[in-house]
Amino acid sequence: MASDHSFFQPQDAAQLPRYAGLPTFMRLPLVETGRLDSVDIGLIGVPWDAGTTNRAGARHGPREVRNQSSLMRKVHHVSRIAPYDLARVADLGDVALPPMDLMRGLDLIEAYYRRVRAAGVRPLSVGGDHLVTLPVFRGIARGGAVGMVHFDAHSDTNDSYFGGQRYTHGTPFRRAVEEGLLDPRRTVQIGIRGSVYDPADLDFAKAVGIRVIHMEEVAVRTNEGLLTEVRSIVGQQPTYISFDVDCLDPCYAPGTGTPEIGGMTTLQAQHLVRGLQGLNLVGADVVEVSPPFDTGGVTALVGATMAFELLCLLADAHARLGRLQAPA
Repeated sequence: MASDHSFFQPQDAAQLPRYAGLPTFMRLPLVETGRLDSVDIGLIGVPWDAGTTNRAGARHGPREVRNQSSLMRKVHHVSRIAPYDLARVADLGDVALPPMDLMRGLDLIEAYYRRVRAAGVRPLSVGGDHLVTLPVFRGIARGGAVGMVHFDAHSDTNDSYFGGQRYTHGTPFRRAVEEGLLDPRRTVQIGIRGSVYDPADLDFAKAVGIRVIHMEEVAVRTNEGLLTEVRSIVGQQPTYISFDVDCLDPCYAPGTGTPEIGGMTTLQAQHLVRGLQGLNLVGADVVEVSPPFDTGGVTALVGATMAFELLCLLADAHARLGRLQAPA
């Protein structure tokens, strides 16, 4: 597809230094949600961690990822994808959320993403804890369940916490399957590891047909072999990518709420994400960046870099498939 330089472009760092100007994702224009007809891919902050079960702080993730995203440039050095020439990409700002009202927060996120989906915009979200993906699915999966490629240390398919709390960052994908938003037989979870509360913790995921790839398996297989299997599972039906930064070893991403040693390297994760080019992508997210636990902004930089990797995939999908069709 020929590039169109009338599309939104990031601020030129040769004209305005990266440390100057208002921080937006990738230094793109900030576009109000009332102008969604002018946007193909929307970068959205979801500053909310009401689903966190232990170390809070991911509510601050979008702001710091915006800051670090000033280091991103215009063209992917491997795929040569120039996302801002393939699609109209803009920062849509943050979903306005109450920090302590969990159920109202879920409703507000869902309503926001319904508007985004109705406008045909592919969302690229930055959280926030992983519970935010559930209301995102509620907003975008109205036309039918989506498949998912899920990078994480945790399956996030537990049933409840604390004597019956069903909505936490450890439960979103169980709820999504139960609500018919996520097709478990078109879902792959990559990088799962760490101790569990109970031997049965992964029974639900396996029983409904989710392909759970533990980190121990990732470590002994080639990226090409993993990607071939992932593609065979998700196929060419609508698919979402969810990237939890705790899929990485904490030496690469210390600023996260539930770190687990023995994870991926950043390069390994980049290679796997890049290998998903060509899927029928309807959206993506990066979650669980928690700046209060970060060191020197390294985890926020990881979040920004992985967001750029995902943006390139979404721009490629837009170039091949066009804007999302309005749900029936």
